[in-house]
Amino acid sequence: MKKLFALLTVAGFLTFGISNALLAQEENAQPAEAQTEQVAEAPAEQVEEAVEAPAAAPVEEVAPVQTNPLAAPETDATFHEVLKKQFIDGGWGFMSVILLILVLGLAVSIERIIYLTLSTTNTKKLLAELEATLNRGGIEKAKELCRNTRGPVASIFYQGLMRYNDGLEEVEKSIVSYGSVMTGNLESGASWISLFIALGPMLGFMGTVIGMIAAFDAIAAAGDISPTVVAGGMKVALLTTVFGLIVAVILQICYNFILNKIEGIVNDMEDSSITFMDLLHAFSKK
Repeated sequence: MKKLFALLTVAGFLTFGISNALLAQEENAQPAEAQTEQVAEAPAEQVEEAVEAPAAAPVEEVAPVQTNPLAAPETDATFHEVLKKQFIDGGWGFMSVILLILVLGLAVSIERIIYLTLSTTNTKKLLAELEATLNRGGIEKAKELCRNTRGPVASIFYQGLMRYNDGLEEVEKSIVSYGSVMTGNLESGASWISLFIALGPMLGFMGTVIGMIAAFDAIAAAGDISPTVVAGGMKVALLTTVFGLIVAVILQICYNFILNKIEGIVNDMEDSSITFMDLLHAFSKK
């Protein structure tokens, strides 16, 4: 979280610094062009005085200074500048809250994605190593293998091996109980993401209502309906709604990706638990 807020702060300072630098360059470029025009006009006046005849001598007009046709045209505003302008026009109040919701939702989503990625285990490889370890070193070596392996599947196997001396029925009960606990750990935090998905559009619609109220207040104050009077409130109303929907779309994609990861890990846990019980049945008959 601290790194995310620090990155956003640095990005904000860089954005405002770059925009101010561009404005300063444009202001400095205008006096420079005025100086070049004065320098170009001064020799022209001296030439006219020197060449001027006593009678009616024709005076040659000095050709105006032509700009370089190969010069780079003025660049349009970048997407980042347009986005920043629309964010400011939408109003700092609701737009800042919507941005905060986006940051918090992305922080929780990234944390969940990292946790689920680290929880993913190659169950086929683990079961093959577990079978070889059981045949070679017995239950104690199998416990050590599961204890040193990362992921919920290995943790479930370890809890089952801890109850092996109590019978296979106790092992199965332990696997089912601990599997429910590990499923709850995998799903923790997903409810916060769904909350942020709901809050984004809700705040956007609230900004829409406030913008419409401001538009009607402006109409009442002016005593006339005109596009100029209504435009300000309508713009705020539409911008807050758009940004709220964008936040909801981004977080919804992350939420569905997280649910897909959880579903895959839970399926691996169930399938591997069945194979694990078969291995213990075969080992107990030896």
